[in-house]
Amino acid sequence: MRDAKMTSSSPVGRLRPPPDAPVDAARLRAVHRAVSELRRGTPVLLTGAEPLALLAVETVGPRGVFEVASLATEPPVMLLAPARAAAVLRRRASHRVQAVAIQVADCLSDPEKLRALADPTMDQPLRKLPLEAKLPALARPALALAKLSRLLPAILAARARPEAAAEAARLGLLSVSAADVLAYPSGAAASLRRVAEAQVPMDQAPDARVIAFRTEDGAIEHLAIVVGKPELTPAPLVRLHSECFTGDLLGSLRCDCGSQLRGAIGRMAAEGAGVLLYLAQEGRGIGLVNKLRAYALQDRGLDTLDANRALGWGADERSFLTAARMLEALGIKRVRLLTNNPNKLASLAACGVEIVGREAHAFAPNGVNDQYLATKAERFGHLLGE
Repeated sequence: MRDAKMTSSSPVGRLRPPPDAPVDAARLRAVHRAVSELRRGTPVLLTGAEPLALLAVETVGPRGVFEVASLATEPPVMLLAPARAAAVLRRRASHRVQAVAIQVADCLSDPEKLRALADPTMDQPLRKLPLEAKLPALARPALALAKLSRLLPAILAARARPEAAAEAARLGLLSVSAADVLAYPSGAAASLRRVAEAQVPMDQAPDARVIAFRTEDGAIEHLAIVVGKPELTPAPLVRLHSECFTGDLLGSLRCDCGSQLRGAIGRMAAEGAGVLLYLAQEGRGIGLVNKLRAYALQDRGLDTLDANRALGWGADERSFLTAARMLEALGIKRVRLLTNNPNKLASLAACGVEIVGREAHAFAPNGVNDQYLATKAERFGHLLGE
């Protein structure tokens, strides 16, 4: 083992990263740290063509507003997804934009008013109709960073002064590149590493093991439930299963996720081999808290798709790059996909995985999830009748 070169003043001054360290690890880390700051109500400086001082609306507080003001040339605006902005501005949303800016100067002293603009579950009627504002150049990566935080997809954004970087450093605030934010999902998927493995015998599958994967920045962990030896099978049965705390663990009747999870493992055990990828993408990628908000909206009459959109999310925010990376690490290139969702077939194939065939995976309605399943078939195109 070669000795690392060191300087007398700094024992780690000349240490270099190992040869296999991904070149974008520092950039992934910067985005992950920025997400953490937004979640705790701390502003971050988004750098690019026209830098922005950002603060998540859900965690906004007086100190954060003050710090944003110290970096800004003008009062902040609120960036919302078009569907939520349309409800706030009371006009039809444009499908050609990814964000809308609204004026909120008169709400900055009242965090609850700001949150009510972003959260349709708060039931606070607007006394004064907000006005639309000019959209900043970095609106798209700013809203993308808000979505990565799994908070409400709403963010305060103020154009930063030329000397904002120095002021942010003085205040101990983080800076993150807009380009790094947009590249984060693909970079995180590419950095996925296999970190732990153990035999976990199950009622339905005694010959099962669980393999844990973690992204380079340490942010998210995904699991592979491996039954038998699928790597020795020409085209094993594979299921992409996004985690569902309410359905998988609590046995919620609102969805069919628990039935799909247990049914998939049982079917793989019957075949003697298979892989279920348990992906950290709760609520089609919006996170558990936002999924609970969506449930509250569904209780008021919205279906699962419109509830997500009302909160400012897309109908389905998931990416399956991570799934492709996990299959590659497991040595599986050809699969029979256990799914009713055509989008999973197309997405996984686009990531380079050969789909040999689709195996239907539908379960009968239970009296509570009937409308949910009907919406999946009618509006998401799920193949529940096959």
